Amino acid sequence: MKESLNYRETDSTEPERLDVEAPKDLSIVASDAIKYTAYIMLLFGFLYFLIAYLGPML
Repeated sequence: MKESLNYRETDSTEPERLDVEAPKDLSIVASDAIKYTAYIMLLFGFLYFLIAYLGPML
């Protein structure tokens, strides 16, 4: 009898939800976009340097 009661109690519980909120300040979003754009530009610049200048030396 107790087992069926415990089963009902554990079955009816809902899992906890973790709400993830997006940043509400647009300046944070804009600064992150500028930062990651700069990272990508630096990466492509480095790859261009490797291909254009160091590639013909090999």
